Amino acid sequence: MPSSATVSPRSSRPSPQAPLTRERDRSLPEPEVRALAEAGFGLVRLPVEAGGLGASIPQLTALLIDLAAADSNLPQIWRGHIAFVEDLLVTPHTEFRDRWLRKIADGAVIGNAWSEIGSVERGAFGTRLHIDGEHAEVTGQKFYTTGSLFADYSDTLVEAADGTQHIAVVPLAQPGVSRSDDWDGFGQKLTGTGTIVYDQARLEARDVIPFADRFAYQTAVYQLVLLAVHAGIAEAVKADAISAVAARTRTYSHGNADRVREDPQILQVVGEIAAVSSTAVASAGQVAEAVQAAYEAVSAGEEDAEAAVVAAELASARAQIITSRLVPEAATRLFDALGASAVRETSALDRHWRNARTVASHNPWVYKAREIGAWEVNGTPPGFQWAIGTVTTPAQQAADDAPAVPVGA
Repeated sequence: MPSSATVSPRSSRPSPQAPLTRERDRSLPEPEVRALAEAGFGLVRLPVEAGGLGASIPQLTALLIDLAAADSNLPQIWRGHIAFVEDLLVTPHTEFRDRWLRKIADGAVIGNAWSEIGSVERGAFGTRLHIDGEHAEVTGQKFYTTGSLFADYSDTLVEAADGTQHIAVVPLAQPGVSRSDDWDGFGQKLTGTGTIVYDQARLEARDVIPFADRFAYQTAVYQLVLLAVHAGIAEAVKADAISAVAARTRTYSHGNADRVREDPQILQVVGEIAAVSSTAVASAGQVAEAVQAAYEAVSAGEEDAEAAVVAAELASARAQIITSRLVPEAATRLFDALGASAVRETSALDRHWRNARTVASHNPWVYKAREIGAWEVNGTPPGFQWAIGTVTTPAQQAADDAPAVPVGA
């Protein structure tokens, strides 16, 4: 079960482990994330002149798919970092951009801290920002802070006293920040998607920028990372199906062949899984091209940039609908190709379905399907920012504000 203890310092981090060992032991991949950072994974999209590798979004997506095929937790851990870097490439805040490009080039890893749980009103945030001269403080609590357990800074969505919302880049190694590994989802267990508590956490005021200035195609980028995760999971399901069927020697008397690898029904199942894998990979690639077009249009200030952003959003939504249904189904079909031994915990084959289903639960695809229908029929543009929380109706507010009636009156 997850621990509520604060993450340990890097000096005591364990040695790297194989993905299946990490899955069975629920061992957080901190050394693996650090190894990726040291190999330059966080610099993939940085321009060459800024010390990066200058990769395109399709090239980054291909890397994410390969990484997800090895361990689906790892690319999701980097999701916040990827979006933060993408924002730097097009932000109008040039001094902020130049400073953070240097930090990223020097190896800084950025986590994510946007969502809050509980009774917060929809569209508002309980995590507060206070600025005093050149310094700022953040106080509040975030959940679903994917990647922040492994990060140096967290890209944190905060609200000022006047109700305006901002991005605050908070240093995480300080007394005012507590990180907990209390994510208890049944899938993607090792993404560090737990709680951060800020207690007057300090940062420089220059590391606060208006949320309204975030890059226009960010929702497509966030979804693209999840599409790459789904594609990688599908690739892993295919690889496990192929190896397990090829190696299986025990056959059923009511099967179709003396060797499982020659049984036409089993081969059909493997073929269906392979088709899903190819579809998921191709879909992610197509979306990556659309997001690349949006990036190029926005960064060049083209007149049709908004159209490119809409196209990227719709492309990511269409792909999300397909992969959210097909990849979990393929992970289930894997067991149709194997015997009862496949459900043993030592093989951990159930992780594919659990992880795929968890990824599919992000940004519910049913709402995306409705938006696509509205676009196709009525030309209604999709939404680009969503909020979640409670809604207080006028009637509820009036009831809350009414004076209490004494018992027995």
